[in-house]
Amino acid sequence: MLLIYTHKITPRLSYIFKHIFVRILQIPIIFTVKVEEFVAHNGPKLTYTKAPLGKEFFIRNHKLLFEQGINDIPINMSKWDDIPCFFATGEQSSIPYDIFSASFYLISRYEEYQPHVADLYERFSATNSLAYQHGFLEKPVVDIWAYKLLDKLKEKYPDYNFIDRETTFISTINVNNAFAYKHKGIVRNIGGFVRDFFKFRLRSFTRRFLVLSRIKEDPYNTYETIISLGKQYKIKTIFFFLFSEYTTFDKNVSYANTGYKLMIKSIIDYAPFGQLFSYYTMRNNQKLHKEKKHLKSLVNRPISKSRQFYNRIEIPKTYQNLIDFGIVEDYSMGYYTHCGFRASTCTPFNFYDLDFEIQTPLKVFSFAVFDEYLQETQQLTPKEALLKIYTLQHEVKKVHGTFVSIFHNATLSDMQVNDEWVKVYEKTLNNYIK
Repeated sequence: MLLIYTHKITPRLSYIFKHIFVRILQIPIIFTVKVEEFVAHNGPKLTYTKAPLGKEFFIRNHKLLFEQGINDIPINMSKWDDIPCFFATGEQSSIPYDIFSASFYLISRYEEYQPHVADLYERFSATNSLAYQHGFLEKPVVDIWAYKLLDKLKEKYPDYNFIDRETTFISTINVNNAFAYKHKGIVRNIGGFVRDFFKFRLRSFTRRFLVLSRIKEDPYNTYETIISLGKQYKIKTIFFFLFSEYTTFDKNVSYANTGYKLMIKSIIDYAPFGQLFSYYTMRNNQKLHKEKKHLKSLVNRPISKSRQFYNRIEIPKTYQNLIDFGIVEDYSMGYYTHCGFRASTCTPFNFYDLDFEIQTPLKVFSFAVFDEYLQETQQLTPKEALLKIYTLQHEVKKVHGTFVSIFHNATLSDMQVNDEWVKVYEKTLNNYIK
């Protein structure tokens, strides 16, 4: 047990200290504001104040954890050894930076509350982020800082029994296009035949005919393969189903389609699942509620996990809506346009709402890699994509964190220009257990 003295225990302080010590470092903590209690304590202890009380482990605090609301905070970035860091503490401090305030700034997504220019899809852009601008987007610096702090604590308290956590991996599958040809309706398939014919896509034309004639299986029906690989490598695999009305962006088969319903029911018997909320639910809580109600009535189970389609989240509005409708785990924290760690941590965390200054019950799982970014935006070869994935996995393994990936059922089909992507997926799973 680590005793922490500070002059004031605020919701921000309690939140971020528990994230770093309890969730990342597996160290139980208690707080005190009483000097005499702190002085009398014989075990490991730490002061988080402006000046040390004695020769204890001391970290000079920044004001951020004692403020409320959003303020204009100057960020002076420098390096802690070879790792970017900010909020320098001075010579008296046992570590050179207030990593608690810095971590809170990043995890709370403080910068997303501030004025910024959104991208084409009304999202906070990766290029606007501190992590991108200072070159640490692909490093979970909050976890790295925590382990650097641990090294210093071990020097101070060599007899304390510190425990390492286990590295985990969660594979998430977006099902926003459940079928390539089946259940698309007469009009959409006729249009597909015409496009394939006039663009000389004879393979697609023939495949569409064979699938609709029930001679071949739909190429996007890769679900058994995904479930089988998850079991083989003992990787938790979560399917996220888009279950909405058809729109310009939401082009899945209708949520009322019987074939789609049967497919969902067959999958959830073998794997955990969540809801992929449609494009326009980012601010529309009525649409969000309607989609959740439809899926819940189908599966007859609570819907507790979610992801926003196109990763469209507006903080804090989208998360506030999810909480209101009973979502307890969200997997949208990441960038559609870049790999890396949007909240600069690879440890799941409860969303902290700066509007109300409270820790919410919504647990956020930040993803590090997104197949469409690798494949379409970056146009990486399967070999290049795998190297990028391995690099990110290595960063997570070093701090015993949680690696979350996004793949699509369509990516793993044999319709891809390069059908090696299913091997990329399998090697991604296999690399976790090494």
